[in-house]
Amino acid sequence: MAMKNPYQTYQTNKVETSSPAELTLMLYNGCLKFISQAQHAIENNEIEEKNTHLQKAQNIIRELMVTLKGDTELGKNMLALYDFILNRLTEANLENNLTKLSEAEDLVKQFRDTWKEALQIDRKKRHGNGGEA
Repeated sequence: MAMKNPYQTYQTNKVETSSPAELTLMLYNGCLKFISQAQHAIENNEIEEKNTHLQKAQNIIRELMVTLKGDTELGKNMLALYDFILNRLTEANLENNLTKLSEAEDLVKQFRDTWKEALQIDRKKRHGNGGEA
C-alpha cells in the first residue's frame, strides 16, 4: 500500500476544515504566489510557465469575482477592482509586462492584507486574544 504524501494530506485537510474567510485568505495568497512565479518566468523568458502561472492567478480572481455579493456598494466597488486586476493580469500575460503585473500584485496584496486584518479582528472578538491569521 502506497503512503500518501503527508504534505498533500495536510493541505487537503487544511482546505476542508477552513472557514470561508480563511479560504478567501488562501485564495489571495495563492494568487500572489502565482503572480510571483509569473514574474520570475517573464524575467527568465519562460513563456509557457508565465502563461500557466498567470492563468492560475486569473482563475483565482475570477473565483473571487463570482463569490462577491454585487448588490451592495462595497461589492460593486470590489468587483470593479477585481476586474481591473484581471485586466492587468491579462495584459501582463499578452505583453510580458512586469509593470502591469506589479500593479495587479500591489492590489492583490492590499486586498490580502486588509482581509487578513479583518480576519484577525473577527477572531479576537470571537475568541479573545487568541487566533492569528
